[in-house]
Amino acid sequence: MALRGLVYYRGRSKMVLKAVVNGVIAVLWIGVICAGEVARYDNYRVYRLIAKSNDHLKTLHELQDSSDSYIFLEKGLKVGDGFNIVVAPHKLADFTEMLDVDGIKAEILDTNLQRSIDEEKYRMQSKRTKGIFDWNEYHELEEIHNWLDKLALNYEQVEVVEAGHSYENRTIKGVKVSYKSGNPGIFLEGGIHAREWISPATVTYILNELLTSQDPKVRNISENYDWYIFPNVNPDGYVYTHKKNRLWRKTRTPYSRACFGADPNRNWDFHWAEQGTSDRCNTETYGGPYAFSEVEMKSLSQYIESLKGKIQAYIAFHSYSQVLLYPYGHTIEHTPNHDDLTDIANATVTALAKRYGTKYYYGNTYEAIYPASGSSADWVYNTLGVRVAYTYELRPSPSSWNSGFILPSEQIVPTGEETLDSLVTLVEESAKRKYFEL
Repeated sequence: MALRGLVYYRGRSKMVLKAVVNGVIAVLWIGVICAGEVARYDNYRVYRLIAKSNDHLKTLHELQDSSDSYIFLEKGLKVGDGFNIVVAPHKLADFTEMLDVDGIKAEILDTNLQRSIDEEKYRMQSKRTKGIFDWNEYHELEEIHNWLDKLALNYEQVEVVEAGHSYENRTIKGVKVSYKSGNPGIFLEGGIHAREWISPATVTYILNELLTSQDPKVRNISENYDWYIFPNVNPDGYVYTHKKNRLWRKTRTPYSRACFGADPNRNWDFHWAEQGTSDRCNTETYGGPYAFSEVEMKSLSQYIESLKGKIQAYIAFHSYSQVLLYPYGHTIEHTPNHDDLTDIANATVTALAKRYGTKYYYGNTYEAIYPASGSSADWVYNTLGVRVAYTYELRPSPSSWNSGFILPSEQIVPTGEETLDSLVTLVEESAKRKYFEL
């Protein structure tokens, strides 16, 4: 196993060797782990590259496969696609030499990733007002769960619901919002990838607006649909990003002493492990040893199955890239209602751009970004017959100056506002096409 950013720690009179592998922490057990260890990215740089030839593509794909000293935040598949790459300090010389030899131009987006992480943490601590839940800053899991409980106490339309527990026994907590019986249902999924903090922030923003907004269009979708809203469906991973490793993506299931977690959005039992999935545990797209190996996804799927016939739309929120995706991810073949999904997506991203000019593109997952099988949206589309299934890849754009997943908190509200604008249109356009008829 190649190692990146070796750091030695002493704790309890034992020596532990930690290695940063694919943006996560693999532990080589020479003793016991000190409880206070935290992954650091001091002087790690973030680069933006464009593959302008097949030779460039080949070089960058070989780089990804050959070394664990690079974290690919964004990766392209064809000429003209972009790559966002985090480079460890000890690899900077090799990396820049490779760029020169192959004639690949690169832009530096961040010169010290750890500084960006520290600034984010400082903002959270300095802006937080005890007992107040708002969208001026990101919130930890316990704060989000407490807020959901308070909503149920303050609004008779809100009911706390649970979709099981995580490997570390945290609740997969959500709410159902219902103003009257007989409504068609819409399911919102957030936080499946732990490091994508803007996802649960946006989902909670939408939830709050569904309850408090006086905008007639928002009130229309709020009161005439039942909403099943889960801000954090990967709670262990989310906690880990706050406590240990800001760039952690997966669950926290231990598969060996040196490997934890699977990609929860490659773990669903629909064409599992066929495309865009790794069988190597230390990779970020590891799909798990078998479909629904992750207890979070297994229990969540069982809860969703219990809603069969009650939900007519499933919408997942990820970051980043500013893309609106729909099935399929495992094949270039289109769904039976591909044209409808495309038309709805076009109207949705057009509505999203009106407020701040934020540009999204759209398409089925396989063609719009990359092959990716075993996703929640694809599974729901196939297993439950839910024909309105979308995945948002929220702000920022791949060419943004920051590291992508570390989106400044000042962008939470604008992201929520434009996403809610687009969600209104998505629901309206789907209703026009009779997808919400019970």
